Amino acid sequence: MSKTTFIAAGDAFMTRRLPAGGYEGFEELRQCISVHDVKFLNLESTFHNYEGYPAVESGGTWAMSDPRTLDDMKQFGFNIFTTANNHSGDYGEGGVLATIRNLQERDMVFSGTGKDLGDAAKPCYLETRYARIAMISCSATFATASRAGAQSANMVGRPGLNPLRYQQIYHLDPEHFAMAETVAHVSGVNAWDEKMVRNGYYMPPKEGTLSIGPKKFVRDDRCWVESFPNEQDMRRIEAEIIEAKRQADVVLVSVHNHGLDGAENTEVPQFLEIFAHRCIDAGANVIIGHGPHELQGIELYKEGLIFYSVGNFIFQTETVEFQPWDAYANRNMPLDTKVGAYMDERSAGGTKGYCVQWPIWNAVLPSWTMEGGKITEIKLYPIELGMDKPRSQKGVPVMNHSRETLEYLQKISACYNTKIDIDNGVGTIRL
Repeated sequence: MSKTTFIAAGDAFMTRRLPAGGYEGFEELRQCISVHDVKFLNLESTFHNYEGYPAVESGGTWAMSDPRTLDDMKQFGFNIFTTANNHSGDYGEGGVLATIRNLQERDMVFSGTGKDLGDAAKPCYLETRYARIAMISCSATFATASRAGAQSANMVGRPGLNPLRYQQIYHLDPEHFAMAETVAHVSGVNAWDEKMVRNGYYMPPKEGTLSIGPKKFVRDDRCWVESFPNEQDMRRIEAEIIEAKRQADVVLVSVHNHGLDGAENTEVPQFLEIFAHRCIDAGANVIIGHGPHELQGIELYKEGLIFYSVGNFIFQTETVEFQPWDAYANRNMPLDTKVGAYMDERSAGGTKGYCVQWPIWNAVLPSWTMEGGKITEIKLYPIELGMDKPRSQKGVPVMNHSRETLEYLQKISACYNTKIDIDNGVGTIRL
């Protein structure tokens, strides 16, 4: 494999068209992206003209973008895309299939959603001058109904995304475990399960364990959260990586995640670290994480590279054109409410939510070079999205060469012993 260059961007929630000729800062950004061979982007929306029905659950905002914004994404230079994220199913199976059709009509290479689980789980392949690139995409955050389903012997599968389910177990010290037992007893939340145990239908819980609804608790000597990936999903993804390794020179894995084991978004959940390590052990070269809408740490693991979250690329959630009845009903607003008024109410006049949090404003475009199947160089290019601008202008990326962003990434990557040097607004990871 001869020298091949890569660059990745995070969440692209694009609801406004690019101006003719671009915007101030667009050309510098486009050139930075375009000089690479492989250019990755997460499409954080559905792309169609109301061909699906609004789902009962959304990814937060019911995300639908004009299909022509896909042409705008290509203007930045991107050439490989993921469609697996918490917005994939915002407009049901019709929205999934319409998005796929609009991507295929534009000859866009993507993975992560499909007409059934096999289609959603399979790798996509990008042909470059010196290397064939495979990418498997999945999402750990999704509404249940957006999971793709496999075909059976006599039934078609279900359109949707490639899921990565995970389980969390909450470990509590004796004092807090006793509190949880008291809450369960006083509230009667487990009354039905307890009745089924008494009647012999259910096995009693093991000593030192407790369930409160779907949440699992264990008595321990300290309080902490354990999380691990669903083994069925993990093995399916590993099998696709092994197959992709046979068929391509480089294997990328895209994973979307909003899950937390604690209160801090910068802390990578345990299940995601396990997932990333197992993917590399199976043969993946690079894991590209996104989803929490801010940066998370970078890890060098064996001969692989893990970006737990590269942050946002385009973040125009507040200028989505329409929202369904559910959005207004959920906030007790009249059904003739307009989107602008809804966004004002949801953000308390622009004073709360993602759009006022500093980490959302800043992100990086990680760039790396591979030669002979090995990573030989890693660069980090800071960008910012103008989130302090008016709603009509915010969420648009420009390069800003921010030392502050790179120092922040240094700090949150230190737990992985990742060393980042900073020179003239560009980060370099020591190999």
